[in-house]
Amino acid sequence: MSAALLRKGLELLEKTGRGADPPGRRAGLSGRPKRSGKAPRRRKVALGLDGGNATVKGRVTKSAIDEYRKNKAVNHLKKNLQYMMNTRFVANKAITQQVLTHNQGRKSKDRPPEKPKKKSESTVFTEEDFQKFEKEYFGKA
Repeated sequence: MSAALLRKGLELLEKTGRGADPPGRRAGLSGRPKRSGKAPRRRKVALGLDGGNATVKGRVTKSAIDEYRKNKAVNHLKKNLQYMMNTRFVANKAITQQVLTHNQGRKSKDRPPEKPKKKSESTVFTEEDFQKFEKEYFGKA
């Protein structure tokens, strides 16, 4: 928050009746001095209840079993089948067919393999040309 917003908020609080506390006192705190957190810590360490801090400060040791369970793949087949079986809505066959035809053939894996085109078996030469060639080449009458 910016300082201007903070000042504005404090001004609004003062106007509503929550004035500033007398100097040296803050709201919600008792008059006794605050204890340092080191004494209870010393007792824990002496008793061996510190939890074995062999990690970086502030880092929590994670259980390997919990991590495995969290990252384990979940099979939703039963739930999905149950949901589908309990659904009463059935789509119109014409609409489902329209959706299927619209999505069909969009990907290369969905396309059937192309059949090679048959070349026509026509030639430039006629039967008379072949007979003439036989006469000239082989010498047959």
